[in-house]
Amino acid sequence: MNLQRRYPIGAELQPNGGTHFRVWAPRPKKVELLLEAGPGAPAAVELKQQADGYFAGLVPQAAEGTRYRFRLDDAGCFPDPASRYQPDGPHGASQVVDPSGFGWNDSGWQGAGLEGQVIYEMHIGTFTREGTWQAAQRELTELADCGITVLEVMPVADFPGRFGWGYDGVGQFAPVRLYGEPDDFRRFVDAAHRAGLGVILDVVYNHFGPDANYLNEFSPDYFTDKHESDWGDPINFDGEKAGPVREFFLTNAAYWIEEFHIDGLRLDATQQIFDASPENIMTAIGKRVREAARGRKTIIVAENEPQLTKLVRPIESGGYGLDALCNDDFHHSAMVAMTGRNEAYYTDYLGKPQEFISMVKYGYLYQGQRYKWQKQRRGTPDLRLAPAKFVTYIQNHDQIANSGRGERVQFMTSPGRLRAMTALMLLAPGTPMLFQGQEFASSSPFYYFADHKPDLAKLVGEGRAKFLAQFRSLATSEMLPFLVDPANPSTFERCKLDFSERERNRRSYDLHRDLLRLRREDPVFSAQTPGGVDGAVLAEECLMLRFFGEVGDARLLLVNFGRDLHLDPAPEPLLAPPDGMTWQTLWSSEDPRYGGTGTPRLDSEDNWRIPGHAAVALRPTSTEQERHG
Repeated sequence: MNLQRRYPIGAELQPNGGTHFRVWAPRPKKVELLLEAGPGAPAAVELKQQADGYFAGLVPQAAEGTRYRFRLDDAGCFPDPASRYQPDGPHGASQVVDPSGFGWNDSGWQGAGLEGQVIYEMHIGTFTREGTWQAAQRELTELADCGITVLEVMPVADFPGRFGWGYDGVGQFAPVRLYGEPDDFRRFVDAAHRAGLGVILDVVYNHFGPDANYLNEFSPDYFTDKHESDWGDPINFDGEKAGPVREFFLTNAAYWIEEFHIDGLRLDATQQIFDASPENIMTAIGKRVREAARGRKTIIVAENEPQLTKLVRPIESGGYGLDALCNDDFHHSAMVAMTGRNEAYYTDYLGKPQEFISMVKYGYLYQGQRYKWQKQRRGTPDLRLAPAKFVTYIQNHDQIANSGRGERVQFMTSPGRLRAMTALMLLAPGTPMLFQGQEFASSSPFYYFADHKPDLAKLVGEGRAKFLAQFRSLATSEMLPFLVDPANPSTFERCKLDFSERERNRRSYDLHRDLLRLRREDPVFSAQTPGGVDGAVLAEECLMLRFFGEVGDARLLLVNFGRDLHLDPAPEPLLAPPDGMTWQTLWSSEDPRYGGTGTPRLDSEDNWRIPGHAAVALRPTSTEQERHG
């Protein structure tokens, strides 16, 4: 038999006809394939048992579009754990998919590496009114024109219900049917590449959702009780029979890269991935992704609440070899600076200038100090990591939802402070990330939403309220009636973007476009040079950053979250221009185009005057040029 298989699990069409099925199922003694009725289709095909708990078989009658289930020990019938598509949802039949039928147009695409990227987090179900791949595709050129370079798509593994965040997925290989068919996803990625956009996929390798998770029926060894997880039984990456489980997820990582041309992964909540194996599963995932990319550049970002820099250290230095880490420190400090909010996990942040200087230079704030909120030390020391390895943001799906009202940050701070913080984030040498609609000050909230069966929905809603209660302000009797029901369809509908706001909120859109152009085109701001930035505290709410370029070149970024500041004297050497030069305003958040009131010269005969609630970027110019300018 001349079998050709790309992956060790799932249904794969064969060049000479038929489909070969393979599934890991060490629990049952007998596995049968049940095909939905069709011409000449047998009622059931018994699969042959193979080594290590696998069952497999070639079915000549099975073709593209054939729907099937597995029957285990003449009892229950279940979808394929490695199904490529679930047209009726994760409780329904699996469908055979032909990935070779799609005509890719991105042969010249070289992939997306970490350096120089601007990430855009998006939820396909709420990014457009239609909530489909096809509708999202229409906006790709506009995103690229704005200055976005990489799309981070929230999880798409199939989940039950009519809507959801995607983090309760159960069909790891099946793009959720709510957004379209698998080829619609491929068209989206293909179009993104044509527009010059990379695409990385948020994947959940730390747990499965609570509904439609049938893996235990195939084997209890998918999970382990060796570790404790916040979301049920953790996945077995290091216990007995962990080999096929590891291969399941490694195959999944490669599958997205190879069959959907994805440019990398964002690994959700890696602190809940437990593995004491000689080679950590995250290291193995990184290797498999790069192998699958076949020379294309890739990005692997890790969310890691404990802030373990080991994840991005080189493998040869004892690290896991991933590319970047989410920097919650930046978000938390920014929220305190912009809003004054200082409860729950914001407790250990002051929102002061030194925090931002330290983050620009060293990434994380907490690198082993005591963290009062958790009553323990947090982070690991590493002052040498490249700035690009830290993904910074002032909005993302979690943090907007955790505001209780799902409010965007512009409703919680002043316009000037927001413009200033936006400039700091987008011009600093980290890797900035925007959340969908942030660029045009979207008024759409972003709540937690999940469509579950009534009993489970009740538990989920109660769990969500309990989680938000860490914020004392959200646990008050006055506030509780204003917390939305995650299971209510209106909760989901209200989160959809309104692109007409792109024009109505033109000030915000222009601000983001101009900053991203400056970040991209200015030779100093674009460099992201390790050690290429220093800073100083100028006042209680004012900081400066000096970006060092080639000899005799530099940039200043002055950020003032407080009142107008008059520096006289100004005994800070970083303020001094290069020899024979003077400072000239390059960009200001107080430009009237953004809603500001204009920017007089900062460095004058009266010494420095820095406007309040503002950010100003400066470049050196020769005194001779200035005299004749």
